[in-house]
Amino acid sequence: MLYSSLFIAAGFALLFFGGDFLVRGAESIAIRNGISPLVVGLTVVAFGTSSPELFISINAALEGFDDVAIGNAVGSNICNLTLVLGLAALLRPIKVEAQLMKLDAPILIFCSFVLVWMLMDDVIGRTDGAILVTGITIYVFSSIYLSRRDKKLLDREFEETMHEDHPSTWNSIGLLGLGLVMLGFGADFFVDGAVTIAQAFSIPEALISLTLIALGTSLPELATTIVASIKGRGDIAVGNAIGSSIFNILAILGITSMIEPLSRGSINWIDLGSMTLISIALLPMLFTKNTLSRPEGGILLATYVSYIGYLTTRI
Repeated sequence: MLYSSLFIAAGFALLFFGGDFLVRGAESIAIRNGISPLVVGLTVVAFGTSSPELFISINAALEGFDDVAIGNAVGSNICNLTLVLGLAALLRPIKVEAQLMKLDAPILIFCSFVLVWMLMDDVIGRTDGAILVTGITIYVFSSIYLSRRDKKLLDREFEETMHEDHPSTWNSIGLLGLGLVMLGFGADFFVDGAVTIAQAFSIPEALISLTLIALGTSLPELATTIVASIKGRGDIAVGNAIGSSIFNILAILGITSMIEPLSRGSINWIDLGSMTLISIALLPMLFTKNTLSRPEGGILLATYVSYIGYLTTRI
């Protein structure tokens, strides 16, 4: 038990500092290469912080734990949209860019419905996986294209985020790479410790994936989003949470199911419905004065606590 607790503590430390390095490196690369900080949050940072979900989902699928792979993605999305954004908004109200409200949040809602539709037969097959991977490819390239096309918005974002102390390109790449490595190891340490403790109390695998593993693999998003919020980088903060949720469905489940088809297992329709309803409920919050406020952050946190409370009734 002590060994597992030390793993959890080491994971937290790596996740926090890794999140800081990732935000600094990603922001600098965006500014130096003409890519909107929002789009970097939606793509580069989102994929980087979703990498633990990818590794865990693939390993779980290959070992025959399909509900862990799907539960990891579903639980992580619920965690991203409630706990992660809720804490970030409580720390500092987040200004929301128009692209998030008009494009990315609706895309997330659409992806959630697609996932539910694909699981109507209880399986995400290789063909489904290919469709999901095609979707994430289109999404990434479209986001970059739209960002570069809107020169006026790009210039305004750069004016708001430009600082004289940005590291050089190579240093930025180094920070980004180091941040990703630290986030990966940090999530791995946390999950290993948390799962060992959970198994000692005989918690079912599906519930472990929806709670402890989902929280553990969402810690990179949590660390990165909180650091971005504290630094006043609301575009990266919200973009990371929403972008990571899109990546979890399209990239994580897409790549994993192409390697090994996934069965829904013990992940029930309440879990899938909760993920979808939360993504829908988030949209009007983003439209409220173009800001995710502290009261709205409190509502999101309360939603997460309520969902965890429901899960405890299934133990």
